[in-house]
Amino acid sequence: MKTRLSIARLLNLFVLALFVLVLPASLQAQSCALCYTQAASSGARMIQALRSGILILIVPPTLATVVLIFVVHHKRNQIRHGAEAEGPSRDW
Repeated sequence: MKTRLSIARLLNLFVLALFVLVLPASLQAQSCALCYTQAASSGARMIQALRSGILILIVPPTLATVVLIFVVHHKRNQIRHGAEAEGPSRDW
């Protein structure tokens, strides 16, 4: 049983390491020359529209993530305090 657990951990670490090694290459592909020249040659209204679009795409998911983390943290504390008030029902 212990061997299976260690093999699963090694597999998880391998996948994580592979992901970390591949990730920077895919991030560099986002700054292609064609996209940069297209955005640079557009007018002021287009540049402002791109900035607004970036904000619209970034701000709501970020706020939703922060709210979700807050709610999960708050619920975790409620469950812990409730379990302490009832007393331990099982001795591990």
